[in-house]
Amino acid sequence: MSHKLIISLILTGLAVVFVIQNVEVVEIHFLFLTFAMSRSLFMIFLLLIGILVGWLLHSYYLYRTAKK
Repeated sequence: MSHKLIISLILTGLAVVFVIQNVEVVEIHFLFLTFAMSRSLFMIFLLLIGILVGWLLHSYYLYRTAKK
């Protein structure tokens, strides 16, 4: 078996364990809105937002440095 396949299987197993351990429904209050979702889904959503913000800031930084 290749190293990439083994690492992928381990990461997939860890992701499954994470989701199984965090199925509790939590309420999120933001300004005047209230959301109810599983904790694992909320954490994945926050991770995706963080990745998007990081990508946008990095693109902006590259744009600013290329302008000089």
